[in-house]
Amino acid sequence: MIYILVPIFNEEGNVANLHRELSSVLPNEEKMFVFSDDGSSDKTIELLKSHFVNTNFTVLGDGVNRGPGYAFNTGFEWVLANCKSVEKDIVITMEADCTSDIGILPHMLGINKMGYDLVLASVYAQGGGFDSTSFIRKFLSAIANLMFRFLFDIKVLTLSSFYRVYSVSLLQKIKQNNSAIITEYGFICMLEILVKAIKQDAKMIEVPMMLKSTKRVGKSKLKVFKTTMAYFRFLLLKKK
Repeated sequence: MIYILVPIFNEEGNVANLHRELSSVLPNEEKMFVFSDDGSSDKTIELLKSHFVNTNFTVLGDGVNRGPGYAFNTGFEWVLANCKSVEKDIVITMEADCTSDIGILPHMLGINKMGYDLVLASVYAQGGGFDSTSFIRKFLSAIANLMFRFLFDIKVLTLSSFYRVYSVSLLQKIKQNNSAIITEYGFICMLEILVKAIKQDAKMIEVPMMLKSTKRVGKSKLKVFKTTMAYFRFLLLKKK
């Protein structure tokens, strides 16, 4: 079973495009869409249920806005509790705003089947990039990536992308050896779970991706200053 886990927060403008992309992807695979809502206050949930009514899906969440890390952890916990096979099932995570390149997903799955526990879509891998984003966001992202890769001996180039393929067996190992799969509620949650995966000796690899931010309806939910401060706090706590 393939679980496609998407954290959701006020994405009513993107739901129709998200449905169009997800409904046509991996037609020959058994899959389930898991939408983990982070307290949306618009029509996101209503639109999700309307568009995905004829698909295998679930919507999680208690209506409280806590952050993408909490939404991801809720989704991962649900998958672990409901998966068909810990050894064979996989989880695909991606953004709800359609900035992830859905076209590279079959390639990512093919690599996972070669024995990789974690496959990351990377704008920094050769052939990847941004179609449009601010200089300051690129600069801060590059600096943070360089610093954390050095300090935590991380061999991959991208640390914060949502777009990944996880083996469920890796998620189970992370849960068994930590207080929770994810404890960071902000966007730094992607770095947290990456560090935990490395500690489990996960076999991981990157594939290049173009981030298609022009496809997004509305603004990015990532707050550059707040996220930068969270990175420094994470660094101080983990290096003590």
